[in-house]
Amino acid sequence: MGADMAADSVELLQGTLDLLILKTLSWGSTHGYGVARWLQDVTGDVLHIEEGSLYPALHRLEKRGWIASEWGLSENKRRAKYYRLTPRGRQQLRAEASTWAAFAAAVSTVLTSSEQPSWANG
Repeated sequence: MGADMAADSVELLQGTLDLLILKTLSWGSTHGYGVARWLQDVTGDVLHIEEGSLYPALHRLEKRGWIASEWGLSENKRRAKYYRLTPRGRQQLRAEASTWAAFAAAVSTVLTSSEQPSWANG
């Protein structure tokens, strides 16, 4: 895989990570590990969100007012920061999910099209 392709993959992940986190927190509050674990489980181990991507995203979403956090005890009785969706975050989730659905449908149309472009010599 070329350097450009690797950079595009990272960009796509960064562009969708906020949406994935917001969706995860729509089910209730959890700590960062819980977010990563749920995404991994629900995608059948396809998505693995690294700490280096997850925690900056959580902080960014909190700064935007889309999520809020508070300290609590994890299942292991360890201190952990729990994140929850705010009303603004729920609104953002609806907007981003709608945009993503339209984008995914358009990409799917292109990838499954058997219609040849008018300029193709074929």
